[in-house]
Amino acid sequence: MKPDKNNSIIRFRIIFLALCLVGASIVSKALYTMLTKNEYWAAVGKRFIKENINIPATRGNIYDCKGRLMAASVPEYHLYMDYVVIDKDSISRRKAQAWRDSAFKATLDTISEGLARIFPSKNRSYKENVKWYKKRLEEGKRRKSHAWRIYPRNATYIQYKECKELPLFRETAYKGGFYAKPIMQRKHPYGSLASRTLGSLRTDSNMAKNGIELSYDTILRGKDGISHSMKIRDKRVQVIDAEPKDGHDLIATIDVDIQDMAEKTLVAKLKEPSVNGILGMAIVMEVATGEVKAIVNMHRGKDGNYYEMKNSAVSDLMEPGSTFKTASMMLALEEGKASLNTTVDCNGGIYPMHGRRMKDHNWHRGGYGVLTFSQILEQSSNIGVSRIIDEAYSNNPQAFVDGLRKMGVGIPLNLPFIGKGEPNIPQPNSKVRYWSKSDLPWMSIGYVTQQPVISTLTFYNAIANGGKMVKPKFVKAEMANGQIIREFPTEVLIEQICKPSTLKDIQFCLNNVVSIGLGRKAGNGGKLFQVSGKTGTAQVARGRQGYHSGTPRYMVSFCGYFPSEAPKYSCIVCIVKDGLPASGGGQCGPVFSQISQYIMTQGFNREAKELSDSTSVFIPATKTSRSEDNGDLTRVPDVKGMGAKDAVYLLKKRGLTVSLQGMGMVKSQSIAPGEQITEGQQIRLVLE
Repeated sequence: MKPDKNNSIIRFRIIFLALCLVGASIVSKALYTMLTKNEYWAAVGKRFIKENINIPATRGNIYDCKGRLMAASVPEYHLYMDYVVIDKDSISRRKAQAWRDSAFKATLDTISEGLARIFPSKNRSYKENVKWYKKRLEEGKRRKSHAWRIYPRNATYIQYKECKELPLFRETAYKGGFYAKPIMQRKHPYGSLASRTLGSLRTDSNMAKNGIELSYDTILRGKDGISHSMKIRDKRVQVIDAEPKDGHDLIATIDVDIQDMAEKTLVAKLKEPSVNGILGMAIVMEVATGEVKAIVNMHRGKDGNYYEMKNSAVSDLMEPGSTFKTASMMLALEEGKASLNTTVDCNGGIYPMHGRRMKDHNWHRGGYGVLTFSQILEQSSNIGVSRIIDEAYSNNPQAFVDGLRKMGVGIPLNLPFIGKGEPNIPQPNSKVRYWSKSDLPWMSIGYVTQQPVISTLTFYNAIANGGKMVKPKFVKAEMANGQIIREFPTEVLIEQICKPSTLKDIQFCLNNVVSIGLGRKAGNGGKLFQVSGKTGTAQVARGRQGYHSGTPRYMVSFCGYFPSEAPKYSCIVCIVKDGLPASGGGQCGPVFSQISQYIMTQGFNREAKELSDSTSVFIPATKTSRSEDNGDLTRVPDVKGMGAKDAVYLLKKRGLTVSLQGMGMVKSQSIAPGEQITEGQQIRLVLE
């Protein structure tokens, strides 16, 4: 029997139509799910996947010029207790909560005793401390807190590990409720040493706040990674999408030993009753490179002690006073307005200048009379300098200002610090500021103009550097994984600030200032090496109140270089104080002398503890340092090639008494590595 052709076609069409209807149903269902149920399924997906979890990069370290760690990021911990179990299953939740509550009650006394031992109090006895922690833990239980701070401050890694040994706390976070959140903290092994130059991080956001930390933040910060977590079989698994890239390290120009010496010497002078300084600043610079080996900014606090509150040596604009006379007299030599044979009659110490009276500091004793060019600088005669400059430039004061700028006076240094001060040299032809006839003579002796202390030193450094003016440098190199990947070159600001003959003459005068003039206390009597420089004393204006309100305020200073015959270092010391006596040579000169002798002799033999202060923090092993936990603690370790601070830390951990000789890295040790340690044993390290 032949099949009916028409019936077959009908059946085929029915099947085809049915398939089309099924396909349309599937497509419509998918479209419905995608368009109308999108939010629902997205919410379901979020239960299983958490995206864009930040993985913080480790911030780079900062080392001094000899490789000693000055700033590093180390983990600290916030310790919490969760008193309430969270579980979707009500039966499991009740069982877990019952166990946690009973375990907490049974171990409360033991936990409190352990916390009192791990976190001792300065104000409470041990028994009082135990009661305090017990009360604190019970308060969190009463409030049913999910995140109760067990310890109000940050805990170290060691403290955190000790807490994990306590009953209940040793359990998993889900079971026992104890957990910790790591917080990266910036630590300084040398405490407050050069703190304003190094800079700091904001405590709330861990972002760079100031100093080198901020200026070189892009290098130090690194790049955070990204991850997401997925819930698989009731467990969350972290999947890394982008690995974090740790920040690079920086080698600063600061020398810890010189910085420490400068700080302590300056503070000692500030504390003298005759000084009682408000602010003290000191900078030491390497002549050829411009590398800043030390920079000190000590402000007197309300308690009478001195702290680094602000980088005043870089930011504050001050009238330089008599240290500016060197630039004025140098310009007169350069442009042929005077010579070493020039003499000036300073009369009886008072000379009329455009309706005002110019005075020398000894005017009440009858003045200096006739002075030679060199003697004018040696005795820091206001009249001598101002008469030379006024007679040469009174008809064209703009030529004086322009000449100074050609020598590098008043040019911007473009230092890598937020809030840096730029010199303010008034322009006679300015339409903004009125120029008085008396401005020129007073500008010539260091008034009217304003500039940061570091600008003054940069000019004197150029004199010491054969006329080449270089930019002050604070960072030497960038380092990754212990290897230098980039060096920061010395920047030349002006190739030659003056003629060689001018330079020779002014160097002669500056040497005389110290050898026979008012700067004698800045030298060492010529016994060790020659020092050149200039004293400075300037009355400081008190804002709108001017110079004549209340007790007079002065800035005294000494700026120079050493050794005179082949300069290696330049240095400036400044003190701001109220009332007399006020003498740059008498008060800043001795500080300069001590700093210079320390650097040149390098003959120090100090206990290591002298390099630290109350804020010093010994840092455990970091990503680039050796760990002290490896090896036999009963035997002397090999510390050759290490920085002084790291070596001392290792040796003191083993009970040894350490003394240092020299500066730099450890060259040799008095007890050979591997020797058995005896109680009270002393070891001497020779540094180089």
